[in-house]
Amino acid sequence: MGQFETFENFERKGWQDVARSYHAYYMDLTCQSLPPLLSALDVRAGTRLLDVACGPGYLAASAARLGADVVGVDFAPGMVELAKELHPKLQFKVDDADALAFPDESFDAVGCNFGWHHLLRPEQALAEAYRVLRPGGRIGLTVWACPERAIALGMVLDAIRKHGDLNVDLPEAPPFFRFSEHDEFARALRAAGFESPGVIELDQTWHLHAPETPFHALLRGGVRVAALLRSQRPEALASIEQSVAESAAPYLYDGVFNVPVPAVLASARRPASFRTSQ
Repeated sequence: MGQFETFENFERKGWQDVARSYHAYYMDLTCQSLPPLLSALDVRAGTRLLDVACGPGYLAASAARLGADVVGVDFAPGMVELAKELHPKLQFKVDDADALAFPDESFDAVGCNFGWHHLLRPEQALAEAYRVLRPGGRIGLTVWACPERAIALGMVLDAIRKHGDLNVDLPEAPPFFRFSEHDEFARALRAAGFESPGVIELDQTWHLHAPETPFHALLRGGVRVAALLRSQRPEALASIEQSVAESAAPYLYDGVFNVPVPAVLASARRPASFRTSQ
């Protein structure tokens, strides 16, 4: 596993180090999913919302503007620090998605915006989300679409495949695009006990100011793909950068690359409790 002891430590250190560059590169893109995610979670004034893997706190802040009572958690202290800095009136704390430090049935809604594909134990995290939700509460999660649909991601992975090496010395990780598959996302939610899962694709576009392409955004603002890129030989990395620039060229307009990166939004409900008549 090279210099990293485990995938979890690798991710924790990675997000600790890139919190601010993630904010710079990904804020506009990842916030595009917030209106449909908030709708799926049925967030309104008074909703008690837990934002899991909150990153810089975009979901929590958007929910708070609707009058929700929010808490954001992330396992990377650097992300929590940034979220507190950006949203000083809201509550953020360091916590793990698969071992939440909250009592049973504490929340009306549990949301996660682009964090579920980073979790080592997503089934355990779903069980924890179920536990802290009140009966009838809603869960809503977004992940990236598959690379064939998420063009910005696909062009970088294709360039690595053509000019570099995908089999580099990184910690063994869960499949990045597992939950991009709609049926698999719905199956996992049902297996965790949720009912009426719905999975849809959301159109999104990454707006990157030239000369920066998705290559630079993923290299500087991400973790797993960034580590993959940094593991390439210098000459291969240069070829990958050039290949992505060529692939991105058709999306350039007025100095801005406008590259599709759709999301997958999954939502479901914890079953309501039923009382037997006496």
